[in-house]
Amino acid sequence: MSSPLLDVWEAAAASPYQPTVGKGSQFTVGFLLLLVAFLLAGVFSLNRSFINVSVIGIPASLAFGFGAVYMICAVGVYV
Repeated sequence: MSSPLLDVWEAAAASPYQPTVGKGSQFTVGFLLLLVAFLLAGVFSLNRSFINVSVIGIPASLAFGFGAVYMICAVGVYV
């Protein structure tokens, strides 16, 4: 008799996880995202307005967040 959990386990073993960004390019992606984040944050700090919050501030914070996670993963600390 086969259990559903065993079926799921065997199906998962047949198709391993493939990450979108490979281990070899995580440092490059993280560095570029952090660079873009610092540039956008610099532009945002020079010209603060309500429009710039959505046009520059939000993309800068997203780039910093994802860049920090990619950089952490690139050096071997997995989150």
